[in-house]
Amino acid sequence: MKTPHTPISRFQQLFLLLHLLACLGLWLMAGLQTRPQTLPDLHLAEGEKLACVSYAPYHLPDQTPLDPNTRISREQIASDLAALAPLTHCVRIYAVNQGLEQVPEIAAQLGLKVLLGAWIGHDPALNRQELETVIQLANRHPKVVRGLIVGNEVLLRREQPEAALKALLDEARSRVQVPVTYADVWEFWLRHPGLADSVDFITVHILPYWEDDPVAVDQAVLHVSQVRQQLLEHYGKPVLIGETGWPSQGRQREAARPGKVEQARYIRSFVHEAHLQGWDYNLIEAIDQPWKRHLEGTVGGYWGILDTDLHGNFPFQGPVTQRDSLTPLALASAGGFILFGLLALIQKRPRQDLVAAAIAGVWTGSASWLTWEHGLVAYRNSWEWSVLGGIALAGGLLALAHAAGARVRQPFMMADANIQARILPGLRLGILFAAATASLLLLADPRYRDFPYWLYLLPLPTLAALAWSGTLQTGREEGILAVVIMLCGLGRWLMEPGNPEAQAWAMLCLLLGLTGLVRISKASKAAGAEASKQ
Repeated sequence: MKTPHTPISRFQQLFLLLHLLACLGLWLMAGLQTRPQTLPDLHLAEGEKLACVSYAPYHLPDQTPLDPNTRISREQIASDLAALAPLTHCVRIYAVNQGLEQVPEIAAQLGLKVLLGAWIGHDPALNRQELETVIQLANRHPKVVRGLIVGNEVLLRREQPEAALKALLDEARSRVQVPVTYADVWEFWLRHPGLADSVDFITVHILPYWEDDPVAVDQAVLHVSQVRQQLLEHYGKPVLIGETGWPSQGRQREAARPGKVEQARYIRSFVHEAHLQGWDYNLIEAIDQPWKRHLEGTVGGYWGILDTDLHGNFPFQGPVTQRDSLTPLALASAGGFILFGLLALIQKRPRQDLVAAAIAGVWTGSASWLTWEHGLVAYRNSWEWSVLGGIALAGGLLALAHAAGARVRQPFMMADANIQARILPGLRLGILFAAATASLLLLADPRYRDFPYWLYLLPLPTLAALAWSGTLQTGREEGILAVVIMLCGLGRWLMEPGNPEAQAWAMLCLLLGLTGLVRISKASKAAGAEASKQ
């Protein structure tokens, strides 16, 4: 006698279809990321190197200049500079404390020149200490120090007035034999023309990514050229491009998109043009600086030519890929496939449910891996790992439970009082609350915040299947959170209309919000109809 065929419910149909479409989209994206991108090669002549690179030694775990007790060893500085010596003629440092005062002596042994910086802030005593130290080092190593930079973006940070900076610069010029300069973004040089009389050359920061009107990578070198020429004509003094570069990680700003390919494109193109035109320049920066994420978000930590292990972030020649391999992603997908499939087998789910569970496992494994990848570059401490990791875990558990046959449809506040009956509604409510919080933060304070796509894409197919199958009940709390998510997502897009990441975030917020706006009456009727089939 044949076993009667169990009809597949609308929820299971949508659960399978949405996870399948999500998997196809994810793997298409990942496949495109592994395609080699042909970029202009950077052909340096025999013995030719980069002109100069910004060097900060704070790339090992827990190293930060924000801790006054930090002290970098001579051995680490020697190792770092030895890795940089084959790539550059010079390093720029921004201060001479925490062990950085050792740089000129070590650089001399490796044949490197130094742009020596004195960090000027709001504390007059510390400023005096920095100035005295750089003057001593410049006079002690006149063949190594190619220039003295007194102050870095002090006017931008509003920590000293122009008159105080001029006094420090004039004093330094009277006490050293090497050229003296001050470094700031180009707008502040144009606002403070009087500073030019106190420097031997203009040191200007031109960062297309950070402009008030961000510049796309394919227009970035032209932008730098135009700004440099403007300052050259305005002041009639030599111009050093003191900082320019491109980030390999972080959020997109309008048309300026971070990425490994984009970083390689910019550095290769800029250095080629700089050498062709004879520009003096310094790239930011030599080595990735994870500590900067505490000040500037993810993007602040990843401007290095080298990663924290002193390996190149990209080659100077040949094609470049955004993603080196699909193997880790494939393994995560396989892990999800096995876990979800085994649980569905243990629960003795019908065959069609087994297929849906397996596909959901592939999606959950893949999306979880991409969430993990983002966490590795973005999460800064155990608190962020705990909270954001907990949100990802909630999304994975929600998918796993429904793949195994869970049928809890009530909103959290209407569920049975026992803990078990409230777990899945609680997960749904928690995910919506987290998404509402993220969308509010991105609306109010977006500059240094990433768009957390994968964190909320992970549970979306399950939430959408529940909502659009008409079997999910939602309460007032879910509805309020859904409205917040959608309005904030649209608001972020309207503030950055030219940013594809903001557009994608707005779409994600709309879809996520719609899952919390299901009418209770309609859901109850559909839930009763589905129950009668089972």
